[in-house]
Amino acid sequence: MLTDAQREFLANHHNGALTTFRRNGAAQMSIVTCGLHGDGVAFTTTADRAKLRNLRRDPRCTILVGTDDWRNFVVLEGEARLVGVDNSTPGEYRETLRDVYRTAAGQEHPNWPEYDQAMRDDGRYAVIVTPAHVYGRTD
Repeated sequence: MLTDAQREFLANHHNGALTTFRRNGAAQMSIVTCGLHGDGVAFTTTADRAKLRNLRRDPRCTILVGTDDWRNFVVLEGEARLVGVDNSTPGEYRETLRDVYRTAAGQEHPNWPEYDQAMRDDGRYAVIVTPAHVYGRTD
């Protein structure tokens, strides 16, 4: 469960470093732009990325969200839930991706129908990381 201070930090900082696990157990890291989503954070990715392949096989992951200078940060260790066209309803897919955009960009998209089509064309997935353990420095 996120504290109020962690929630505020995650709502205002969007630079993330995600760690997933390769088939051989080695770590694979990716830089992502993320935003507060429920009791965790979320970002989007395309189906051809290693991070998505790894998360499909093993949903365990860690994401570090930091300030621009990386002096303050929050780390979320937990599991990812994937929302894509193949495992959700059209409405859930659309609304989840829109919510991820809003939280990561901090604004509304100027043309939601265009955005929705671009997400479908890209084969995008929303990745929602729900933490089992959270720590960091937010002062």
